[in-house]
Amino acid sequence: MSHPAFLDLTASGELEARTGQALARLGACDLCPRLCRADRLGGEFGFCATGRQAKLASAGPHFGEEDVLVGRRGSGTIFVASCNLGCDFCQNAEISRERVGREVTASEWAQVMLELQARGCHNINIVTPSHVVPALLEALCVAARGGLRLPIVYNTSAYDLPETLRLLAGVIDIYMPDFKFWDPQVSGRYAGAPDYAERAREALREMHRQTGDLVLDAEGLARRGLLARHLVLPEGLAGTRPVCEFLAREISHDTYINVMDQYQPARDIPAGDPLARRITRDEYAAAVEQAREAGLHRFAERRPLV
Repeated sequence: MSHPAFLDLTASGELEARTGQALARLGACDLCPRLCRADRLGGEFGFCATGRQAKLASAGPHFGEEDVLVGRRGSGTIFVASCNLGCDFCQNAEISRERVGREVTASEWAQVMLELQARGCHNINIVTPSHVVPALLEALCVAARGGLRLPIVYNTSAYDLPETLRLLAGVIDIYMPDFKFWDPQVSGRYAGAPDYAERAREALREMHRQTGDLVLDAEGLARRGLLARHLVLPEGLAGTRPVCEFLAREISHDTYINVMDQYQPARDIPAGDPLARRITRDEYAAAVEQAREAGLHRFAERRPLV
């Protein structure tokens, strides 16, 4: 089994250099498409309301992710508080919008990763890391010296900048973006980000450039590559057909995708809104068919736990 990507950069000193570059950008933060320019090193907050350090909400072996991440011992999932997108229908609003969690130093975050490794997890799965890339790199420097040897999963809304993602080249083993919206009016209405699809397309191109299509080992576990997610929304508001056509034509027809059916209305969705209900079986079946018609053929499936 090949070792995780970040170990080579650790040995060469490049990971520490990238950490310094990332931290410097916090002085007038331009890490994500919000481009707040807040001085996060000086105590200012931008859209994500996060300072220099990351705030972690929870961590533990997670068995609700894709089978290729979960395996037998779970995905070592770390939920980062706050989010740079902020969808009205977020199912983790306590974490992403209320920002519940505790601020951690690089050493503390590294210890969390090492504990997940000690518990037998197959990977380290960082959820909503876009606004804390400098802190993540800093923690990985410490964790690598402490013996971390697991693949790193970057679990994101895809509202990322290529310039920031390039700091992660050779660091992240598995990119897991959720391409949420295609229509700028929809993403503007429900996430305050009319540029979402444009940014997501740029981000996925960079992610795939770095890691390629998802590669599985002999046990069926993900080791490297792109794993795309797409949450189906009522009335086709996620834009499933054009999203999947983009993935098949401009990323790769071998893109591994999870077409997700678990949308639930959140408290911020008013009655009468198109998103005030769950999707129907027919809507989900139509979305999967659209993905197939687009040319995608590698679909995530869930096996029963035994």
